[in-house]
Amino acid sequence: MTTKNLNLNYKIVCNLIEKNTKVLDLGCGNGELLKILKKEKNVKSLGVEINEDYVVEALENGLSVIQGDLDKGLNEFQNNSYDWAILNQTLQSTKNPEFVVYEMLRVAKKCVVSFPNFAYWRIRFYLFFKGKMPKSKTLPFEWYNTPNVHLLTIEDFFEFCKKRNIKILKSVYLTRNKARSGFLMRNIANFFCEQAVFVITKNI
Repeated sequence: MTTKNLNLNYKIVCNLIEKNTKVLDLGCGNGELLKILKKEKNVKSLGVEINEDYVVEALENGLSVIQGDLDKGLNEFQNNSYDWAILNQTLQSTKNPEFVVYEMLRVAKKCVVSFPNFAYWRIRFYLFFKGKMPKSKTLPFEWYNTPNVHLLTIEDFFEFCKKRNIKILKSVYLTRNKARSGFLMRNIANFFCEQAVFVITKNI
Protein backbone atom coordinates (compact mmCIF):
# COMPACT_ATOMS: atom_id res chain seq x y z
CA MET A 1 0.00 0.00 0.00
CA THR A 2 1.38 3.43 -0.90
CA THR A 3 1.94 6.10 1.72
CA LYS A 4 -0.87 8.18 0.23
CA ASN A 5 -3.29 5.26 0.30
CA LEU A 6 -2.20 4.38 3.83
CA ASN A 7 -2.84 7.91 5.03
CA LEU A 8 -6.21 8.00 3.29
CA ASN A 9 -7.19 4.68 4.82
CA TYR A 10 -6.32 5.92 8.30
CA LYS A 11 -8.10 9.22 7.66
CA ILE A 12 -11.31 7.44 6.68
CA VAL A 13 -11.23 5.14 9.70
CA CYS A 14 -10.48 8.07 11.98
CA ASN A 15 -13.39 10.07 10.57
CA LEU A 16 -15.76 7.18 11.31
CA ILE A 17 -14.84 6.96 15.00
CA GLU A 18 -16.61 9.30 17.42
CA LYS A 19 -14.68 11.34 19.96
CA ASN A 20 -14.14 10.15 23.52
CA THR A 21 -15.16 6.56 22.83
CA LYS A 22 -13.63 3.20 23.76
CA VAL A 23 -11.80 1.62 20.81
CA LEU A 24 -10.31 -1.85 20.36
CA ASP A 25 -7.92 -2.08 17.40
CA LEU A 26 -7.48 -5.70 16.29
CA GLY A 27 -4.32 -6.50 14.36
CA CYS A 28 -3.06 -3.04 15.22
CA GLY A 29 0.51 -3.50 13.96
CA ASN A 30 2.85 -0.96 15.54
CA GLY A 31 -0.08 1.13 16.74
CA GLU A 32 0.09 3.90 14.14
CA LEU A 33 -3.70 4.10 13.77
CA LEU A 34 -4.14 4.02 17.56
CA LYS A 35 -1.76 6.95 17.85
CA ILE A 36 -3.79 8.95 15.32
CA LEU A 37 -7.09 8.12 17.05
CA LYS A 38 -5.76 9.15 20.46
CA LYS A 39 -4.56 12.47 19.05
CA GLU A 40 -7.53 13.29 16.83
CA LYS A 41 -10.45 11.72 18.73
CA ASN A 42 -9.21 11.41 22.32
CA VAL A 43 -10.28 7.77 22.43
CA LYS A 44 -9.61 5.32 25.24
CA SER A 45 -7.92 2.60 23.24
CA LEU A 46 -6.34 -0.83 23.35
CA GLY A 47 -4.62 -2.71 20.55
CA VAL A 48 -4.26 -6.44 19.97
CA GLU A 49 -1.36 -7.64 17.82
CA ILE A 50 0.20 -11.06 17.24
CA ASN A 51 3.64 -9.80 16.14
CA GLU A 52 5.84 -9.38 19.22
CA ASP A 53 8.11 -6.79 17.57
CA TYR A 54 5.13 -4.59 16.72
CA VAL A 55 3.82 -4.93 20.27
CA VAL A 56 7.15 -3.82 21.71
CA GLU A 57 7.32 -0.87 19.31
CA ALA A 58 3.81 0.24 20.23
CA LEU A 59 4.53 -0.03 23.95
CA GLU A 60 7.71 1.98 23.54
CA ASN A 61 5.59 4.70 21.91
CA GLY A 62 3.36 4.84 24.96
CA LEU A 63 0.41 2.94 23.47
CA SER A 64 -1.69 0.28 25.19
CA VAL A 65 -1.20 -2.90 23.17
CA ILE A 66 -1.32 -6.57 24.14
CA GLN A 67 -0.12 -9.61 22.25
CA GLY A 68 -2.88 -11.91 21.04
CA ASP A 69 -4.01 -14.19 18.23
CA LEU A 70 -7.35 -13.05 16.81
CA ASP A 71 -8.08 -16.53 15.47
CA LYS A 72 -8.16 -17.80 19.06
CA GLY A 73 -10.89 -15.34 19.99
CA LEU A 74 -11.31 -12.40 22.34
CA ASN A 75 -12.18 -14.32 25.50
CA GLU A 76 -10.59 -11.70 27.75
CA PHE A 77 -13.13 -9.09 26.61
CA GLN A 78 -16.72 -8.95 27.82
CA ASN A 79 -19.75 -8.45 25.58
CA ASN A 80 -20.25 -4.84 24.41
CA SER A 81 -17.25 -3.68 26.42
CA TYR A 82 -16.12 -1.33 23.63
CA ASP A 83 -17.88 1.28 21.55
CA TRP A 84 -15.81 0.41 18.49
CA ALA A 85 -13.69 -2.50 17.27
CA ILE A 86 -11.44 -2.00 14.26
CA LEU A 87 -10.13 -4.66 11.89
CA ASN A 88 -8.15 -2.55 9.46
CA GLN A 89 -6.54 -4.40 6.51
CA THR A 90 -6.43 -7.56 8.63
CA LEU A 91 -9.54 -9.61 7.80
CA GLN A 92 -7.95 -11.29 4.79
CA SER A 93 -4.97 -12.47 6.85
CA THR A 94 -7.00 -14.26 9.52
CA LYS A 95 -7.41 -18.03 9.36
CA ASN A 96 -11.06 -17.93 10.44
CA PRO A 97 -12.49 -14.57 9.35
CA GLU A 98 -16.09 -15.53 10.16
CA PHE A 99 -15.17 -16.27 13.79
CA VAL A 100 -13.13 -13.07 14.06
CA VAL A 101 -16.02 -10.94 12.78
CA TYR A 102 -18.45 -12.59 15.21
CA GLU A 103 -16.05 -11.92 18.08
CA MET A 104 -15.74 -8.26 17.03
CA LEU A 105 -19.51 -7.88 16.98
CA ARG A 106 -19.72 -9.49 20.40
CA VAL A 107 -17.27 -7.16 22.16
CA ALA A 108 -18.12 -3.89 20.39
CA LYS A 109 -21.29 -1.99 19.53
CA LYS A 110 -19.95 -0.96 16.13
CA CYS A 111 -17.12 -2.39 14.03
CA VAL A 112 -14.94 -1.05 11.24
CA VAL A 113 -13.69 -3.62 8.74
CA SER A 114 -11.46 -2.76 5.79
CA PHE A 115 -9.73 -4.92 3.20
CA PRO A 116 -8.20 -4.85 -0.31
CA ASN A 117 -10.73 -5.64 -3.05
CA PHE A 118 -9.58 -8.66 -5.06
CA ALA A 119 -12.12 -7.86 -7.82
CA TYR A 120 -10.49 -4.50 -8.65
CA TRP A 121 -10.21 -4.19 -12.43
CA ARG A 122 -6.41 -3.96 -12.48
CA ILE A 123 -6.18 -7.25 -10.56
CA ARG A 124 -8.66 -8.90 -12.94
CA PHE A 125 -6.64 -7.77 -15.97
CA TYR A 126 -3.37 -8.92 -14.40
CA LEU A 127 -4.76 -12.41 -13.85
CA PHE A 128 -6.37 -12.54 -17.31
CA PHE A 129 -3.38 -11.37 -19.33
CA LYS A 130 -0.46 -12.73 -17.27
CA GLY A 131 -2.07 -15.89 -15.91
CA LYS A 132 -0.37 -15.45 -12.54
CA MET A 133 -1.54 -14.48 -9.08
CA PRO A 134 -1.94 -10.70 -9.21
CA LYS A 135 0.36 -8.21 -7.53
CA SER A 136 -0.54 -4.61 -6.91
CA LYS A 137 0.19 -1.73 -4.53
CA THR A 138 -2.43 -3.07 -2.13
CA LEU A 139 -1.45 -6.73 -2.73
CA PRO A 140 2.34 -6.57 -3.15
CA PHE A 141 3.25 -10.11 -2.09
CA GLU A 142 4.16 -13.24 -4.02
CA TRP A 143 1.77 -16.18 -3.78
CA TYR A 144 4.21 -18.10 -1.59
CA ASN A 145 4.89 -15.41 1.03
CA THR A 146 1.64 -13.50 1.25
CA PRO A 147 0.01 -13.10 4.68
CA ASN A 148 -3.35 -12.89 2.91
CA VAL A 149 -4.98 -16.31 3.19
CA HIS A 150 -8.63 -15.34 2.54
CA LEU A 151 -8.75 -12.89 -0.33
CA LEU A 152 -12.20 -11.41 -0.87
CA THR A 153 -14.14 -8.86 -2.88
CA ILE A 154 -16.58 -6.12 -1.98
CA GLU A 155 -19.45 -8.25 -3.26
CA ASP A 156 -18.23 -11.18 -1.16
CA PHE A 157 -18.43 -9.04 1.96
CA PHE A 158 -21.93 -7.77 1.18
CA GLU A 159 -23.06 -11.37 0.68
CA PHE A 160 -21.25 -12.48 3.86
CA CYS A 161 -23.10 -9.88 5.93
CA LYS A 162 -26.48 -10.58 4.33
CA LYS A 163 -26.28 -14.31 5.01
CA ARG A 164 -25.35 -13.72 8.66
CA ASN A 165 -27.84 -10.93 9.33
CA ILE A 166 -25.05 -8.41 9.93
CA LYS A 167 -26.12 -4.83 9.38
CA ILE A 168 -23.92 -2.59 7.21
CA LEU A 169 -24.23 0.98 8.47
CA LYS A 170 -21.80 2.60 6.05
CA SER A 171 -19.42 1.71 3.23
CA VAL A 172 -16.57 3.78 1.81
CA TYR A 173 -14.60 2.84 -1.31
CA LEU A 174 -11.01 3.82 -2.06
CA THR A 175 -9.36 4.10 -5.44
CA ARG A 176 -6.46 6.14 -6.77
CA ASN A 177 -6.10 8.17 -3.57
CA LYS A 178 -9.79 9.12 -3.47
CA ALA A 179 -12.63 7.99 -1.23
CA ARG A 180 -16.17 7.58 -2.49
CA SER A 181 -19.47 6.39 -1.03
CA GLY A 182 -23.18 6.37 -1.78
CA PHE A 183 -25.72 4.12 -3.49
CA LEU A 184 -24.49 4.76 -7.03
CA MET A 185 -20.92 3.98 -6.06
CA ARG A 186 -22.08 0.72 -4.47
CA ASN A 187 -23.08 -0.59 -7.91
CA ILE A 188 -19.65 -0.10 -9.48
CA ALA A 189 -17.33 -0.34 -6.47
CA ASN A 190 -16.53 -4.02 -6.91
CA PHE A 191 -14.91 -3.32 -10.29
CA PHE A 192 -13.39 0.13 -9.83
CA CYS A 193 -12.21 0.29 -6.19
CA GLU A 194 -8.98 -0.99 -4.66
CA GLN A 195 -10.12 -1.07 -1.05
CA ALA A 196 -13.30 -0.92 0.98
CA VAL A 197 -14.09 0.26 4.51
CA PHE A 198 -17.30 -0.93 6.18
CA VAL A 199 -19.05 -0.02 9.41
CA ILE A 200 -21.06 -2.99 10.67
CA THR A 201 -23.15 -3.87 13.70
CA LYS A 202 -25.39 -6.61 15.00
CA ASN A 203 -28.80 -6.59 13.31
CA ILE A 204 -31.06 -6.72 16.37
